[in-house]
Amino acid sequence: MYAYDDFDRAFLTERNRQFREQVARRLDGSLTEDEFRPLRLMNGLYLQLHAYMLRVAIPYGTLNPHQLRKLAEIADRWDEGYGHFTTRQNIQYNWPKLTDVPDMLDALAEVGLHAIQTSGNTIRNVTSDHFAGAAAEELADPRPYAELIRQWSTDHPEFQFLPRKFKVYNKFVFTWFWIREQISFSRPAVRVSTPQRVCISF
Repeated sequence: MYAYDDFDRAFLTERNRQFREQVARRLDGSLTEDEFRPLRLMNGLYLQLHAYMLRVAIPYGTLNPHQLRKLAEIADRWDEGYGHFTTRQNIQYNWPKLTDVPDMLDALAEVGLHAIQTSGNTIRNVTSDHFAGAAAEELADPRPYAELIRQWSTDHPEFQFLPRKFKVYNKFVFTWFWIREQISFSRPAVRVSTPQRVCISF
């Protein structure tokens, strides 16, 4: 849906360059694990019991064939040959080596994907209905709105260290429940997943 331009490509290139340097500093002992933790989480890298795990964002669950092939290539080259798709429209690689993660991020950037804000207390990957753009009851395609929210929230300094993670889901559908519960059915509803679920109309 959204085609990366020169600004986006330059942003990801610089972000990945910085993380490559941070990984090198972790490996040579210049950074302790406690110092490295917020840096790796900002780039979607978790430390599990036996290995690292990289979570990659798939904005509003939309992939093109080039991106899907790249995800498979990454799984074959740097993981165990597979990844796990999550309910939040991400894909996780559960066995990457820390030394390989910067190369994985560079490979993702080649097709306009990244792992920014897939972990930590921030606004996470913006998701949408899996039938977005094709659902018969849809009032409007929610993906352009999801993209606007994604661009607005990605790497925004005010959202990097929130008290809790913040998950945004949007869907524009015409249902009896939705009409009954909302003030207006001509406006989009955004479900926000926090410790207490709320539905916000705007």
